[in-house]
Amino acid sequence: MTPKGLIFDCDGTLADTMPLHWRAWQMITQRHSLHFPEDRFYSLGGVPSRDILKILAEEQGRSLDHIAIAHEKEEAYLPLMAQVEPIHGVVEIAKAHHGKIPLAVASGGTQKVICQVLEHLKIRHLFDAVVTSEMVKRQKPAPDIFLEAARRIGVEPRYCRAYEDTDLGLQAIRAAGMEAVDVRKELAKRQVSGT
Repeated sequence: MTPKGLIFDCDGTLADTMPLHWRAWQMITQRHSLHFPEDRFYSLGGVPSRDILKILAEEQGRSLDHIAIAHEKEEAYLPLMAQVEPIHGVVEIAKAHHGKIPLAVASGGTQKVICQVLEHLKIRHLFDAVVTSEMVKRQKPAPDIFLEAARRIGVEPRYCRAYEDTDLGLQAIRAAGMEAVDVRKELAKRQVSGT
């Protein structure tokens, strides 16, 4: 299929932010005495912080203001943003298609943070729409965020190709009826071939 629109996750797909998010999570979970191992953090990639905190509180029998703590986590992450680097292989795909077909971002992050990351990387202008967790009711692995991104760029989901770095995100893309690209595999192939 030749896609008529491309949709990209941001954290871990366009931007190498996951290690920095993990540092912010470590600060917050220590502050609030929550158990949150690193492998669990990566398995929940694409899930908004407020939802992760709600899950952790329920599992650990804690009563927490998950919205307030999600804001704390965001505040802990913001000073680290200056260290964010692009994931070049994926950014190059966006640059190659810019101006030819519509492009969107579909992220479980917040509009404030995701737009700051895209501006920091000097790639915000590439995207016709930036859809974030506040704009949909159901989060990844539900297809809603990808469907909303397709709607905003005016391309039927079946003609969209979407890029993700998490299993939950890939489930969401497939549930939306789009072609899914696992960037972890693509980037691994490039490393092996040395490109």
